Amino acid sequence: MHPLISTNDLTALLRQDPHPTLLDVRWSLLGPPGREDYERGHLPGAVFVDLDAELASPPGVQGRHPLPDAGEFEQVLRRAGVDRARPVVVYDAGDGSAAARAWWLLRWAGHDAVAVLDGGFAAWTEEGRPTTTEVPHPREGDFRAAPGAMPVVDADGAARVAREGVLLDARAAERYRGDVEPMDPRAGHIPGAVNAPFAAHTADSGRWRSSAELAEHFAALGVGADRPVGAYCGSGVTACSVVLALEHAGVTSAQRPASLYAGSWSNWSADPERPAVTGSEPG
Repeated sequence: MHPLISTNDLTALLRQDPHPTLLDVRWSLLGPPGREDYERGHLPGAVFVDLDAELASPPGVQGRHPLPDAGEFEQVLRRAGVDRARPVVVYDAGDGSAAARAWWLLRWAGHDAVAVLDGGFAAWTEEGRPTTTEVPHPREGDFRAAPGAMPVVDADGAARVAREGVLLDARAAERYRGDVEPMDPRAGHIPGAVNAPFAAHTADSGRWRSSAELAEHFAALGVGADRPVGAYCGSGVTACSVVLALEHAGVTSAQRPASLYAGSWSNWSADPERPAVTGSEPG
């Protein structure tokens, strides 16, 4: 399944029986909680999943959004009605950067038919498509998590990717350079990492750029089929959209995905022994 789905294609799938499971993962780093948006209106049949509480373990030494426990994540998905044999479509407010976290986790846990709604809730409502405030109560799904289908690296692994391939930093340029650091212990970036802000994946409309545009974008950053590639961000959320963008572009594939440094800068910067580079160059 392609990692992105258009509003037209989702509408067609929702007319089928069985239709895809819908997950609403609207979220903002600085709040307010996405559930408030969900309660004001969501796609019919969509179940809200809380990124902070259900798509991550509690903050700690592994970072601000560590990967969830596989068993607990399985229960979250089953309560949302996720079946192994039925596609899942996830959406957020617009640019897909939060929805990509759910996409990545589902793929990591072994579900191979997952897509992010291109343009998210904003695109859906701009086109006048139906929404509701009714909260669904799906039957329990039969999905069983088998983590490991997507590659994960720790801090040492991220440093190795930066040395031997291309490590993409999904944060905004000012955080990459170390001009500001609003969340984590230190400013800067991992030595050798290349800045690849997640905002570059989408156009002004909020929809994802074409495969060809993104392939050109990543090629300019030095990404190639013959080199390992990985991604990180502040806490492992928006880096998932880099993994998705690489696959959408055809640079990587479902069989050969990019690696995710799940702890990301929140894990790296908490260790005073690990160096931090400031400025616009990888270092």
